[in-house]
Amino acid sequence: MSTLEVAIIGAGPYGLSAAAHLRKISGLDFQVFGEPMEFWQRQMPRGMFLRSGWDATHISDPDGAFKLEAYESTVSRKISKPVPIEDFVAYGRWFQQQTVPHLDQRRVSLVERNSQGFHVHLSTGEHFKASRVVVATGIAKFAWTPPSFQNAPQELVSHASAHSDFSGFRGKEVIVVGGGQSALESAALLREAGASVRMLVREPGVHWLAWRHRIASLGFLGRLLYAPSDVGPAGLSQLVARPNAFRLLPRFLQTPLAKRCIRPAGAGWLKRRVEHVEGLQLSFGRSVSSVQPAGGRVSLRLDDGSELSADHVLLGTGYRVDISQCPFLSDGLRAEIQQVNGYPVLQPGFESAASGLHFVGAPAAWSFGPLMRFVSGTHFVSRSLAQYLQRKRDH
Repeated sequence: MSTLEVAIIGAGPYGLSAAAHLRKISGLDFQVFGEPMEFWQRQMPRGMFLRSGWDATHISDPDGAFKLEAYESTVSRKISKPVPIEDFVAYGRWFQQQTVPHLDQRRVSLVERNSQGFHVHLSTGEHFKASRVVVATGIAKFAWTPPSFQNAPQELVSHASAHSDFSGFRGKEVIVVGGGQSALESAALLREAGASVRMLVREPGVHWLAWRHRIASLGFLGRLLYAPSDVGPAGLSQLVARPNAFRLLPRFLQTPLAKRCIRPAGAGWLKRRVEHVEGLQLSFGRSVSSVQPAGGRVSLRLDDGSELSADHVLLGTGYRVDISQCPFLSDGLRAEIQQVNGYPVLQPGFESAASGLHFVGAPAAWSFGPLMRFVSGTHFVSRSLAQYLQRKRDH
């Protein structure tokens, strides 16, 4: 049975970036498993644009040699701003080819503890030992369905992440639930695909980031108020861009500040595609109490007693981390992990209470702050992980 020092599970931005940084550790035997950019390609709708700004969309490598500008030079064309999902996927695959050319696209089916570290099983039947495992599987398994929708038939109610193409909704009546970027952009794309759309937003209105990038572009003042990572409001952006400082705050401050940084909002450039568009209605201050199938359609009862019906309901309700939803972790291994509300509690190096098991990306947000939920967090995470593993090898 073969043995690796480090197995990285997941080949999205965090897994690829971690691998790019680990290559700098002389003699480190590691391997990345997974299909490159799978979530972004298969579970994001065509025509989508990334909400994050240009400088917050680079996948980190140790020398900064593989930023979006380098990819532009390679393909000899300019990438539009905001960045289209198709270009981001192509950029991620190019990044993989440059930094992790020997990617193993087999899927990990089980990770369990053994006396030397971990026993890792692949879906093809092969297995190997690993001293350490880095979980970088992203948010695909954490799509959140509100309780009122959990028993609804999937053909009538689905999460936005279940669709890479909305063309099948042409001529349909669709209700979109949510008020953040995913819900807003899904509603716009559905309308542009020929669907009749009504949005149900729980809040009294949509929070638009209309001024954010204008202020961020104001030279010194913009740089003072907003970090390049592009996470959080003015001023707070600089704090969350420094996770080692953010995590020193008492928890009673961390929690509300983190929520403020990730509250549902829409990019300013999306506003014109949503408001005052014929065939797209917005209803504010309403939530769904119950859901019932009704003659091939779906009927919703709202909190004010009113009812709506549609051909389909699309949930733009975001993601909630719950590592119990990681299907490849053995029961015994899950029992070793200290958790808070589904998040693993992590120490420096993103190591969990299960010694040798690391989590990067969104699962690290409880321990290191909201930056972990965004591509721009790859720089801090990958650099910190590589430094930690180097120290462990040196001692």
